[in-house]
Amino acid sequence: MRRATAHLAPVVPLLTELGELFAAQGHELALVGGPVRDAFLGRTSPDLDFTTSATPDQTLAILKPWSDAHWDIGREFGTIGARRDEHTVEVTSYRADAYDGQTRKPVVAFGDNLEDDLVRRDFTVNAMAMRLPSMEFVDPYAGLADLAAKRLRTPGAPEVSFGDDPLRMMRACRFAAQLGVDVAPEVREAMTAMAPSIEIVSAERVRDELTKLLLAPEPRAGLRLLVDSGLADHVLPELPALKLEVDEHHRHKDVYEHSLTVLDQAIALEGPADGPESSVPGPDLVLRLAALLHDIGKPATRRFEDGGGVSFHHHEMVGAKLTSKRLKALRFDKDTGKAVSRLVELHLRFHGYGDGAWTDSAVRRYVNDAGPLLQRLHRLTRSDSTTRNTRKAALLSQTYDALEVRIEALMAAEELAKVRPELNGNEIADVLGIKPGPVLGRAYAHLLEVRLDRGMVGREAAEQELRDWWVTQPESATQPESVPQLDSSPQPEPQSEPEPADQ
Repeated sequence: MRRATAHLAPVVPLLTELGELFAAQGHELALVGGPVRDAFLGRTSPDLDFTTSATPDQTLAILKPWSDAHWDIGREFGTIGARRDEHTVEVTSYRADAYDGQTRKPVVAFGDNLEDDLVRRDFTVNAMAMRLPSMEFVDPYAGLADLAAKRLRTPGAPEVSFGDDPLRMMRACRFAAQLGVDVAPEVREAMTAMAPSIEIVSAERVRDELTKLLLAPEPRAGLRLLVDSGLADHVLPELPALKLEVDEHHRHKDVYEHSLTVLDQAIALEGPADGPESSVPGPDLVLRLAALLHDIGKPATRRFEDGGGVSFHHHEMVGAKLTSKRLKALRFDKDTGKAVSRLVELHLRFHGYGDGAWTDSAVRRYVNDAGPLLQRLHRLTRSDSTTRNTRKAALLSQTYDALEVRIEALMAAEELAKVRPELNGNEIADVLGIKPGPVLGRAYAHLLEVRLDRGMVGREAAEQELRDWWVTQPESATQPESVPQLDSSPQPEPQSEPEPADQ
């Protein structure tokens, strides 16, 4: 208690002031939930959550003159928010909610005492409170003992808790990742039995919990619980599908375990949170999603070969499509979906590099296809090596080192990050005497291919190359209809590379 109180020392004046304001009006106030839990863990919560015997109207009347700003968008659920200086607070009236079992929306009912309010909370570690202004610690459901034992329990029966709010099962997985806790046996049993009920929860809420889980320092434990409980079958079915039955000859590694290891290794390659963009500052959601999902195309593409081997031809292309579909279903934003899918699509490209025989043209294409995702692709590719053969692992690492050196050299010489044809759209139109339209777009794409294949050839050579191409086109004697001019280069079609034997 002394350590927790000491950790709260910077906000004790604020806590005391608020407690006295509510007490002066005849109301109880307590700091509750995450801020109390985090104080015992030596962590600082960004926001301060309170519970009170006051009604929302009474709370607003107290906070309005005290705060710099206030809001009541949560009034329906008893919550009033306020900000003063750098502190944000949310005060919720004692609750005694009931749920209809069909949706996640509670039927709001306000309670009249702190203990009843605490029993409706998700887990005992979040059902601890400090009465204000006395700083009296309240822990009716032994949350502190559970926190010390790294144990996750519900204040009441888990079946009742998860029946009230199925999203709490996702939170259990998230806390396993964030806090390093083990769920109690009865909690695990209830999660397994009630996993299908997660489907009544909105995709947006599931996405938010999954995101928090993935951004935890060690998400592996949370992902395991997600899969073992059966929740993943309903929210991320591609993950348990990676548990391919290993054939009797063990011709391929466990793809599920491999994917979790790739995720661990990708996290280890993230840069510091305050590092430059080129270091991929962690935690990076795009990189972590790509690491977790990079092989989800394997179940659909596994083939046993006559010679005793196994193949997963084009699993990166299938996986990219599955990734896009799943992230869209989970309501991730378009940019995140496109970035993760692109990384999944490109994650095998390096293995065509072999002994370093790529031409400069191939290296340019690698950089061009990755675009702004290049640094993440570097980390994903390196993480995808999970072989136990130390010699093979060292060789792969050295080969990729060499590729990165070549990329840096070409980027320095040719500004590959800004690769464009040596003639822009207007200049192409002038050389060929054509109007903006589809033909101009094809001409632009042709010069981009020249740029990628041969590097900078100079304006005169580029113009000659353009004229030589033009005489081979059937439209060279006619003018196309006018359409808006292109101002950016089209993406070249990705090319699949052979599956490396040990991936």
